[in-house]
Amino acid sequence: MWFKNLIIYRLNKWDVTPEQLEEKLSQHALQPCSGLELQRAGWIPPKEGEPTFVHTLGKQMLICLGAEKKLLPASVINTICKARAVEMEEQQGYKPGRKQMKQLKEAITDELLPRAFAVRRRSCAWIDTDAGLLVLDAANLAKADELVELLVKSVDGIAFTPLKTEISPTTAMTAWLAGEDLPSAFTVDRDCELRASGDEKATVRYVRHSLEAEEIAKHIKGGKEVTKLAMTWYDRISFVLHENGQIKRLQALDLLKEQSDGDTQDDAFDADFALMSGELKKMLPAIVDALGGESKPSA
Repeated sequence: MWFKNLIIYRLNKWDVTPEQLEEKLSQHALQPCSGLELQRAGWIPPKEGEPTFVHTLGKQMLICLGAEKKLLPASVINTICKARAVEMEEQQGYKPGRKQMKQLKEAITDELLPRAFAVRRRSCAWIDTDAGLLVLDAANLAKADELVELLVKSVDGIAFTPLKTEISPTTAMTAWLAGEDLPSAFTVDRDCELRASGDEKATVRYVRHSLEAEEIAKHIKGGKEVTKLAMTWYDRISFVLHENGQIKRLQALDLLKEQSDGDTQDDAFDADFALMSGELKKMLPAIVDALGGESKPSA
């Protein structure tokens, strides 16, 4: 259950126990979409086969948002709508107008929704109260906002904000590729993206390419800044750092995988959670330090 993408928040106020959190989340559990609903969201158990909404391991908590959405392609609606519009034209002697077409589409959507196939997706969040962090496994801010909004709605009196650093990731990554020493815990891999700041925002991407080449330095001297950079932490975890501080393509490397080879199937979930949370508790502070430390809110 290793996270693939990280969006990190600082817990500013969190005095909720696992038992209290369980009670709060259970009141907003995911329910299947009703006949005319297109989508729904709610909390689901993080561990399959486990009835609880908060999975705890020591002082670490794991929660999971589930979202159900009905698949109703616009192409299907449009095909039926065109056929019905032809029938209407034959009956009334003229083509249906814009208002009639809108009403027709709405009627067809309502007709098809109860029979539409529903798919589910999940987004997990790790809560580390010791470090004061809320870490979401979300590929983009839209999915993160979905979980954050429901968490705030479900639990009164909590507060958290996106974690910010003194040095922006763009400034730091550009300096590293320009020749400034990278902290010893990290190595640069072979993927990066550079973007110009002009109106056209000209972009250059390198994939599985040496980043020590002179052309990289030329791009930086020409005004481009690094917006994505693939890195590895102590040969244990690889990831891509983005300009907004998000971490993507998180992957445990062979050195870590060897540590969990002896786990049985029953222990695999907890073993993965313990290994992931233990490693990230060390890696995330190292990334923050490499970016000048955490920025403090202005008074």
